[in-house]
Amino acid sequence: MTQTNPAAPDDTTRPTARRHTALPKARTLIEALPWLTRHHGKTVVIKFGGNAMVDEELKAAFAQDVVFLRHAGLRPVVVHGGGPQISAQLDKLGLVSEFKAGLRVTSPEAMDVVRMVLAGQVQRELVGLLNQHGPLAVGLTGEDAHTMTATKRWAEIDGERVDIGRVGEITEIDAGAVRALLDDGRIPVISSIARSADDGHVYNINADTAAAALAAALGAETLMVLTDVEGLYADWPDSDEVISQLTASELEKLLPELASGMVPKMEGCLHAVRNGVTTARVLDGRVQHSILLEIFTDEGIGTMIVPDPAGTAHDEGEDS
Repeated sequence: MTQTNPAAPDDTTRPTARRHTALPKARTLIEALPWLTRHHGKTVVIKFGGNAMVDEELKAAFAQDVVFLRHAGLRPVVVHGGGPQISAQLDKLGLVSEFKAGLRVTSPEAMDVVRMVLAGQVQRELVGLLNQHGPLAVGLTGEDAHTMTATKRWAEIDGERVDIGRVGEITEIDAGAVRALLDDGRIPVISSIARSADDGHVYNINADTAAAALAAALGAETLMVLTDVEGLYADWPDSDEVISQLTASELEKLLPELASGMVPKMEGCLHAVRNGVTTARVLDGRVQHSILLEIFTDEGIGTMIVPDPAGTAHDEGEDS
């Protein structure tokens, strides 16, 4: 008499059970298909910042997301700052961290620290995380190959121009080195430092501004800015409703009402979409895999800024 194992499932039911177990994964992949098709071969510039820079799990998830984009056929570029790390190192050295008009006052001594922390610490760690998944990431600063050229930036306080040291604003982008790396299948990781063409000094650049300028120069499909909030709120602090989408002109009207920390991010998004970038998105970097959720799902998260509809009047002479 043939013995059967009562604990073993009937062979006729096993394939069906396996199909049901895997079905949610298959549905997720199918949902991503139109987005994979739409974004294939497109350049995505991601500004890495906020809580995602200091939380180990979020850093690891960010690296996974960027590598996934690369293997999914996109061309990701990462631009980063390093505010918390810079402040910590300045404190260790007994140098005062001072801010005016929302900008870090950067003495020549502080600039040495900024340069060391961004290019020698933050960038190295991020490149290392990405390269755990293969020989993909290459670190640059804006100084390399004249990628970013800057001039001295002054703060404006109560209508007066105030000297804030080695803080710069970008005057020119040469994206040739970045394009060459992308064409070679690499992931450029760029520190927001630039050299001046007039005085030869190295300047600290706001990373949101740097990412937006680079996205425009590359003709990127998307600029993504990671923040520590869910997106742009409709009526903060009276409401926590997030605006899912708005046009460049709608954003421009909101700028005077925004909190100071959000202004450079939204100004960067505005500059990007008015200079050839298809969409700019502000995402909550505290959410693991927020980049994939935004690009490859129907719902998306955060706030998306799009160009004004064709024919909408806009004074090109205005500073955006």
